[in-house]
Amino acid sequence: MEGIIHIDLLRHGETEGGPRFRGSTDDPLTDIGWDQMRSATNGEPHWDRVISSPLKRCAGFAREFAQQHSLPLTIEQRLSEIHFGAWEGRSAAELMEEDPDALVRFWADPEQHTPPDGEPLTQFQARVLTAWNSIIHAHTGERVLVVTHGGVIRVLLCQVQQRPVGRLLEIEVKHGALYSLRTSIDAQETPSTKQIEQL
Repeated sequence: MEGIIHIDLLRHGETEGGPRFRGSTDDPLTDIGWDQMRSATNGEPHWDRVISSPLKRCAGFAREFAQQHSLPLTIEQRLSEIHFGAWEGRSAAELMEEDPDALVRFWADPEQHTPPDGEPLTQFQARVLTAWNSIIHAHTGERVLVVTHGGVIRVLLCQVQQRPVGRLLEIEVKHGALYSLRTSIDAQETPSTKQIEQL
């Protein structure tokens, strides 16, 4: 089906517990985190639906926003953050004390250096892009707010910018950041996505 879909990607706000490899660790938002997300979506809502990661730091806000504006909400498991395995819930400072070489290797090339028992970056990328393709084909003609994580947004921006996924850590995605994308689908159902702006 030909058409255009507008998708805004919203990263969750600040979470309780401070900076760490959070991944699938299900920490809630701080008060500041709630404010960051409310500020990013302030004004007259222009979305037709909300799609969210199931983790609290995304889904809590998504449920509130969808309810306030009478929008349909879909919880999409594949939009969860990458799983960091043995590094889940650990801070970079803690890991630097235990195994600095492993952390440095990960930061330099996350595609080749997966955290112990973690989700490989290529598998994470495949999961995210499968979810993305499902969304754009199911909701052509709509404006969609996707509430998700820094890693998910980085994977999608790498795809849009034709950047190797191994360089995703070069992309800064702040808490409460909102990115606007537009995807066109041609008669052969081939999607083409452009980044419109960072809001």
